[in-house]
Amino acid sequence: MPTKPTIIYTKTDEAPLLATYSFLPVIAAFTQPAGIEVEMRDISLAGRLLASFADLLPAEQKTADALAELGALTLQPGANIIKLPNISASVPQLKAAIAELQSQGFALPDYPEAPANGPEQDTKARYDKVKGSAVNPVLREGNSDRRAPKAIKDYARKHPHKMGAWSPDSKTRVATMDTNDFFANEQAATIPSATTATIEFLPAAGGSPVVLKKGIKLETGEVFDATFMNTRALVAFLEKQLAAAAELGLLFSLHLKATMMKVSDPVLFGHAVKVFLGDFIRTQAATLDQLGVDFNNGLGDLLAKAGQLPAAEKAALEAGLQAALAARPPLAMVNSDKGITNLHVPSDVIVDASMPAMIREGGKMWNAEGGTQDTLAVIPDSSYAPVYQAVIDFCRRNGALDPVKMGSVPNVGLMAQKAEEYGSHDKTFEVPGDGIIRVTDAGGKVLTEHKVESGDVWRACQTKDPAVRDWVRLAVKRARTSSAPAVFWLDERRAHDAELIAKVQAYLREEDTSGLDLRILPPCEACRFSLERIAEGKDTISVTGNVLRDYLTDLFPILEVGTSAKMLSIVPLMNGGGLFETGAGGSAPKHVQQFTKENYLRWDSLGEFFALAASFEHLAEVTGNRQAKVLADTLDTATAKFLEENKSPGRKLGTLDNRGSHFYLALFWAQALAGQTDDLALQKHFAALAGELASHEKQITDELAAVQGEAVDLGGYFRPDEAKASAAMRPSSTFNRIIDAART
Repeated sequence: MPTKPTIIYTKTDEAPLLATYSFLPVIAAFTQPAGIEVEMRDISLAGRLLASFADLLPAEQKTADALAELGALTLQPGANIIKLPNISASVPQLKAAIAELQSQGFALPDYPEAPANGPEQDTKARYDKVKGSAVNPVLREGNSDRRAPKAIKDYARKHPHKMGAWSPDSKTRVATMDTNDFFANEQAATIPSATTATIEFLPAAGGSPVVLKKGIKLETGEVFDATFMNTRALVAFLEKQLAAAAELGLLFSLHLKATMMKVSDPVLFGHAVKVFLGDFIRTQAATLDQLGVDFNNGLGDLLAKAGQLPAAEKAALEAGLQAALAARPPLAMVNSDKGITNLHVPSDVIVDASMPAMIREGGKMWNAEGGTQDTLAVIPDSSYAPVYQAVIDFCRRNGALDPVKMGSVPNVGLMAQKAEEYGSHDKTFEVPGDGIIRVTDAGGKVLTEHKVESGDVWRACQTKDPAVRDWVRLAVKRARTSSAPAVFWLDERRAHDAELIAKVQAYLREEDTSGLDLRILPPCEACRFSLERIAEGKDTISVTGNVLRDYLTDLFPILEVGTSAKMLSIVPLMNGGGLFETGAGGSAPKHVQQFTKENYLRWDSLGEFFALAASFEHLAEVTGNRQAKVLADTLDTATAKFLEENKSPGRKLGTLDNRGSHFYLALFWAQALAGQTDDLALQKHFAALAGELASHEKQITDELAAVQGEAVDLGGYFRPDEAKASAAMRPSSTFNRIIDAART
């Protein structure tokens, strides 16, 4: 560990990466006078790809494995990490990043979709470790405490965001399976003593068992569960929903999470695409095979590969595709102007973002004509889908929620040590044939056993006992601090939840719960309870597993404050350190597209501001650094003024963008430090900075505005050229001079 108080700031992707080029110099100007070091670690998609092949690259191109380094750091009590949103790469994104790095002179191998030999299998395995949600499970060695900061909640009430009107006649609804899905097929057990487990497939046709994975370490008291999605039932379900959408005149929309559930959900997505296209796939089978189309990557894969065909064949294939699409109910659109549908790319429609957006729009999604329309929201697995139906039913009955009056639903989420489904990637398989998948411990005892069919998706999850204990403890602490009811969203009908309920009940008895309102309710009931309370302006803490943590920390913030990107997201690491995540939103690729076209970045760094303040508070508590506490308090003061004076980025040219927002945060922060009396040295230092910034306000904002409207060359999307990106994000020479001088 470093000897000086140190904060690790992460270099990630897309809009947060661009914002970092502007904001990190500001952070350095405020931390260096307080003796606090801020160091950068590259966990971007490009950085992780290069680190995965460091052994194949020349010395000057080798990249350190910063993610592994930070993973080890999270186990240290002095860890203090600010983690910005990163790309959870789908295969199309992975291929695009590889191609860009190759064009920049990095001799990375192509991504082998169907490896034909040992070296190609090794290459694919390396790439697959980078695919999907590869970052968060490594860093999240603690449970999650997410809530809307008071300043954000106050601002939303004073300046409410638009909410679409709900009609009692809305036909929008959720469609989910009622049998043979992950929920229905789940088996679970609490492990009585430490052991190792083996997953094996026993072919129905006979022959030797096939070991799918062995040496799985199971700890005393952990919950192990396994389940599968029967794809024959899935296909029948999808056909039924297509008919229902057509009959009711609804848009058809599919909602999965192919980024986080990087093994299972792309397969489910592929089945949906194939069912939607129907006879087109059968009649074009030879051409599709020739092109190597993988429908797990969506319609976009077909359209991209069709370019390999001679013009006449390409036109015939595309005409057949359009006819197939026209024969089905209309699809919800990701981009109506460009014709990008809900089924184009698996990473384009992520359930925890797409469903709240639909609900906020009065239950409507965009159609091909650029209008909004009622929707059949298809969420195949029924584990969590009913939660969204509960919200739809509430809004249809009561109308849209009012941001001015709404209470809040903060979350305490079980995610430490790769808990639950988000830690299942290395134990998820597309079943190779009819038979049985069995999990046994070291003594041969059967833990779970499923009769499966070829093509089914089977997965297993682990939830460590210390993580559950810490989760319960954190829930009690938050309930005590906030004086709000805390509800564990657990369903005794679900095998995994039944095991957790027993643990929660036992561990609550070990805590001081006097005077607290603690409940255990099934998710649907917990959702209705929370909705009734927030409509009355009351707060209710949701205490959930890992997936619902993800879903609810988008759902309720989007309804409450208009976005999930402004949430305070603290992960108290189990060994004493702190991980501070900058909101719950993604990395905003559309913001980058606008920036490169117009030199205007609308990314809002409020999440970074709140995370930084929490990081300072933690640093002060752990190290006793009094100046860190002063920085935290004054940053909170500055952020409140920032919100009150509406200095967040706008959306269009001619208004303040991300870079301008960083100037005003710096100005207000310097003014707050100049006005405090807890540390006279900092007061004197920042009084001078505040004066300089205030006296040059017009010159700086004019310089920032002058560059808007022109295209920007960053020298790369996944790996921008450092000099070009820095110049683009720091276009005010006056602001740069003042900030850089303040570091000393």
